[in-house]
Amino acid sequence: MTKEQISAIVAKQREFFATGVTLDVEYRIEALKKLRQAVQDREGAIAAAMHADLGKSATESYMCETGMVLSELSYMISHVRRFAREKTVMTPIVQFASHSYKKPTPYGVTLIMSPWNYPLLLTIGPLADAIAAGNTAVIKPSAYSPAVSALMKELIGSLFPEEYVTVITGGREENTCLLEEKFDYIFFTGSKTVGKTVLEKAARHLTPVTLELGGKSPCIVDSSAKLKLAAKRIVFGKFLNCGQTCVAPDYVLCHSSVKEEFVGYLKEEIRRQYGEKPLENPAYGKLISQKHFTRVTKLIDPAKTILGGSFDAASLKIEPTVLDNVTWEDPVMQEEIFGPVLPILTFDSIDQVISTVNSHDKPLALYIYAEDKALIRRVTSRCAFGGGCVNDCIIHLATTEMGFGGVGESGMGAYHGKTGFDTFTHYKSIVDKKTWLDLPMRYQPYRKLYDAMIHIFLK
Repeated sequence: MTKEQISAIVAKQREFFATGVTLDVEYRIEALKKLRQAVQDREGAIAAAMHADLGKSATESYMCETGMVLSELSYMISHVRRFAREKTVMTPIVQFASHSYKKPTPYGVTLIMSPWNYPLLLTIGPLADAIAAGNTAVIKPSAYSPAVSALMKELIGSLFPEEYVTVITGGREENTCLLEEKFDYIFFTGSKTVGKTVLEKAARHLTPVTLELGGKSPCIVDSSAKLKLAAKRIVFGKFLNCGQTCVAPDYVLCHSSVKEEFVGYLKEEIRRQYGEKPLENPAYGKLISQKHFTRVTKLIDPAKTILGGSFDAASLKIEPTVLDNVTWEDPVMQEEIFGPVLPILTFDSIDQVISTVNSHDKPLALYIYAEDKALIRRVTSRCAFGGGCVNDCIIHLATTEMGFGGVGESGMGAYHGKTGFDTFTHYKSIVDKKTWLDLPMRYQPYRKLYDAMIHIFLK
């Protein structure tokens, strides 16, 4: 799509938003219902597109994408009337007589840029929040997931006029043109490198942004942990979507006294969940592209591989792989892995863990496996991270009652549920001052009596 065509779409959306149509909460609810029904009707087509792009099974496609999208849409349909109401707040006595309230207002024309690893969830999820808040939306999905992107373009195009919601497909050229436009809000999910570019471009127009990025999310396994269960849950979270999950455990920090036992359980779980020949498992996914496949395979050190390590270049599949005796100097620890490779490092004290985590970029997620409650409180209080779990992993992002987002290098802002509505909403603070009374204290000429009254009211 050309720059002129993109500019025309943004202009149309700005004109449409100016009509005030999207301020009507019933209009928003009707749009959300139409979107939910369309996703339900295309469950099979979505699963097929997911399999084409990422090798996902129908079960994983629904569990991790379609079902979660439907949950977000249903949540918004049920709650948006309450979220969109003006909220009365306390008025200071010095402002008597007044009514103070916060008025939720949509930002306007929004841009949603989504990645390839969870292409439906990370596109339609924020779109549900943007629509619920009363915005229009330009959607730019990733070019690396062409089947799902094409499906979303057809789906959105069948439901909404382009001046309300539209999908723009393409690659870097379209991304560049979009970021030259002035939007009222930008929601970006992707790599830190591109996230920096988005922030730089947004700064030129002082456009507020949400950045959902990533990072090396640690899995801390304490000596007090239930090791077998910890291994089971870590294997699920790490190798889901072939490791291509922004909140996947990137590495394990295991207490040295239980490492051998834990690694034994880890091996058992990988074989149990994925079989003796994972590359032949039809429910096990693939890497998104040849470039990504090549990058991840280069991170596998054969000398430190204790399970897996095999791959098939033709199908872009890499076995669930475990690396032991890893150090921070190894290549696998120099970048976010974003693939089915799990390095194991050890620690001897929890102070060492806290220091290690905090001496690196703030991760998007942190997971701690332990039965020691004091240790859990210490880690979750002292370590900086976006969000996480105790004795599990990944599932915190599936909760509509909590916001999901990063901190520092792993992102800014959050969404899901009410937090998502707030993200796409500006709250106007308004004082409605009554006219039947006008206290004289603030006006000149100042008097000692009024000065005394001010000191009484303001302290």
